[in-house]
Amino acid sequence: MRLSFIGTSHGVPEPFRRCSCTMIEAQGQYYFIDMGTQAIEDVIRRGIDVNDVKGIFITHPHSDHCDGLVSYVGLINWYFTKADPTIVVPQISIADGIRGWQKGLGGSLRDTIRFEETKPGVTYDDGVLKVTAYPTQHCPNSFAYLAEADGKKVLFTGDLRHPTVDFPQVVYEEEIDLVIVESAHFSPEHTEKVLENAKVKRVLHNHVYSAWNEELGRMAKHQHHYQYGLSYDGMEVVL
Repeated sequence: MRLSFIGTSHGVPEPFRRCSCTMIEAQGQYYFIDMGTQAIEDVIRRGIDVNDVKGIFITHPHSDHCDGLVSYVGLINWYFTKADPTIVVPQISIADGIRGWQKGLGGSLRDTIRFEETKPGVTYDDGVLKVTAYPTQHCPNSFAYLAEADGKKVLFTGDLRHPTVDFPQVVYEEEIDLVIVESAHFSPEHTEKVLENAKVKRVLHNHVYSAWNEELGRMAKHQHHYQYGLSYDGMEVVL
C-alpha cells in the first residue's frame, strides 16, 4: 500500500502546496481520497493508466476537497471513455452539479459514469481496497474514511469540527497503521491529547494552516508512542 500526497494545503493553493488530494496505490490499482486539485494531470504525468483508477472518495462538499473532480469527470466522460471509477461523494448534489456543468458546456455525462453517495459504515469494497466511512461534524455531510488494503489500515480524518468532539473512535478500537489528521481549523495540540491512548503506529498532520507551524515544531520534540510527522506535497509513504 503506497500513499502519494498530491495536495496538502490548508484550503487555498500555496507556492509549494496544492489543495487536498491523496492517492492510494494497492495491487496495481489506484484510488483518491479527496480531489481538491487537478489530479487527472498527476495521473497522466506519472504514467498511470487512467483505467487503473478504481475509486475516488470525497470527504466533504467544500471546494478545496473536490474542485478537481470536475475536470477529472470531464476527461473520462469524453476522452478516457473506458475509465470506470466508482466516485463516492458525501452528497449526491455534487454529482448533480457536475452534470449541470457538463450541460452548460453543451454536453452531457455518459450513463456509465457512476456516482454513489457515502453511507456510514463500509461504503466501498472491491476486494483490493475497503473503505469505511465515519460521520463527522465539520459540515453537513462530512466523513472520515478508514482505508484498508494489503493488510494495512489508514485513517483519513478529513476536516473535523474539533478533535474532542468528532475524532473517529475507531482509533481506540483497532490497530491503525497511519492516521492522517487534517489540521486547518484547530490547534494540533488538541489532536495530541486525543491520541494519547489511541492504537496508532504513525500520525501525519495534513491540511495544516501555516499559523500552526511553530506549534508543530514544538510538538515534534515531545515523546509520543507513535511515529510523528507532517505531510507535504510530493511525499510518499509505503506501508
